[in-house]
Amino acid sequence: MEVRAKKYLGQHFLTDESIAQRIADSLTGTTPNVLEIGPGMGVLTKYLIPKQELNFKAIEIDTESVEYLHGHYPTLQVIEGDFLKLDVDSLFSGSFAVIGNFPYNISSQILFKVFEHRNSIPEVVGMFQKEVAERVATGPGSKTYGILSVLLSAFYDIEYLFTVHENVFNPPPKVKSAVIRLRRNNVTSLECDEKRFVQVVKTAFNQRRKTMRNALKPLSLDISNVPEELLLKRAEQLSVADFVTITNRLGGQQ
Repeated sequence: MEVRAKKYLGQHFLTDESIAQRIADSLTGTTPNVLEIGPGMGVLTKYLIPKQELNFKAIEIDTESVEYLHGHYPTLQVIEGDFLKLDVDSLFSGSFAVIGNFPYNISSQILFKVFEHRNSIPEVVGMFQKEVAERVATGPGSKTYGILSVLLSAFYDIEYLFTVHENVFNPPPKVKSAVIRLRRNNVTSLECDEKRFVQVVKTAFNQRRKTMRNALKPLSLDISNVPEELLLKRAEQLSVADFVTITNRLGGQQ
């Protein structure tokens, strides 16, 4: 049986439903409140609805898909709208997990919003383009290590769960997919100016081929108190703790 999946560049259909079941079962139950982003025609939804312990909602931007979901899953609360524009605090009374076969063209934006609302979202399970999944799940020293890697790993434990190959879709997409899980860690504060921390991380990776001494120049801040060994490294070589140190040692106001 073919099941409609989210679009890549065109329309692809997931032909192995066991993968949808596996994604649904990857939730660890950190909270009973669960939001599915972009359910489409319900490829994951059908495996989430039977989980009686869940307070489950879905948000879908496509009107045709919303009508399909209402018709096939009448008990499901479907929000018609854009998650990126959603007031997440209005969804549940309390924290909630996020799950989805995320639209690849906005998957990074979804993760940035998760980061912004990290105190409300203790868990994320999702299928991403493999390149994005690797970028999020990797650590310092990798060429795929980037802005999302640092920001998310500061507050989440991230697991690369499994790869999804092209041959389980019809027609096969040109890219592999992967499923990752993020679970909120115990960090409540980075013990630095977190807005500046984000700015430092983004600035550093926007100049990722340069050493930190040169990459930070656009900020026009005093780097004289930043340890020399950190200034000689590139962004991809630095841990979350290193970025916290740099943020605390930078002088001057913007």
